[in-house]
Amino acid sequence: MPSIIRLPFSLQRRVDVATSALLNPQGGRNIDFSRPLGEAALLPPDSVSWRIFKNPIALLIGGVAAVILELAEPAVRTGVWEHSSFRKDPLGRLQRTGLAAMVTVYGARSIAEPMIARVVRMHAKVAGETPASVPYSASDARLLTWVHATAGFGFAEAYSRYVDPLSQLEFDAVYREGVPASRLYGALDAPTSTAELQALFDSMRGWLEPSPTIFQFLQIMRETPAFPPPLLWMQRILVRAAVELIPDWMRECLGLTAAYGLRPRERWIVRLVGALSNRIVLPESPAAQPCLRLGLPRNYLYV
Repeated sequence: MPSIIRLPFSLQRRVDVATSALLNPQGGRNIDFSRPLGEAALLPPDSVSWRIFKNPIALLIGGVAAVILELAEPAVRTGVWEHSSFRKDPLGRLQRTGLAAMVTVYGARSIAEPMIARVVRMHAKVAGETPASVPYSASDARLLTWVHATAGFGFAEAYSRYVDPLSQLEFDAVYREGVPASRLYGALDAPTSTAELQALFDSMRGWLEPSPTIFQFLQIMRETPAFPPPLLWMQRILVRAAVELIPDWMRECLGLTAAYGLRPRERWIVRLVGALSNRIVLPESPAAQPCLRLGLPRNYLYV
């Protein structure tokens, strides 16, 4: 296994600050992942999910891919676009979603379960009709299953393709590990294996549809600064890397031509950045702090 990369103190500090800013929206809840001491999370530290979620590149790429797939479903798209702050505050919306995912994976149960309950209560208030006059509710178990399945797929696929390849058993483990949290959210039929995920994807033929909203979302992700100005070029590449994760038939259905994916010379850049980021310990990150909470070394997930 490659060794940990140890950055100079000043550079390490900048990376920690930038990562913290990316994960913590202004005015949001300040989550202490190092407390309460000794309290378990919904998933154990040796889970595949703990390994995946420590990597910021996999999270960004996988998160964007998941949103593309969510926006391809008409009812989910309408709910997200009409009842969230995505258009007005896209970075804040993504930060809040990312923080919720981190709490779900790494947070102590006494923090994660009440947070999930709050999200469920918010979903209960969201309902309406699609442009085709089809009624929907954000509490619909079918829609929640699609959202959770696409998130699991996005994060696992991004990690495997751009960071460190996962075996078939590890892919299956990721989906199985997601079941307890998905049921708390109300996604009662979330896939528990790659085979079940593929069956769900196949069942969506005829349901998914192209929409200008998807291209608007991609433009927002390319242009809304999530990285410091000198690294904005990398942000645009990572958005294209997310498009690459979408299964071919879905890309064709949505009109995501090759122009929206990676250029051949960019693939090695994404893989290099993904692999390097997997070897840099972020001491203040949501992945390192829960290790301390459980009496493990701060670099437990990196060795």
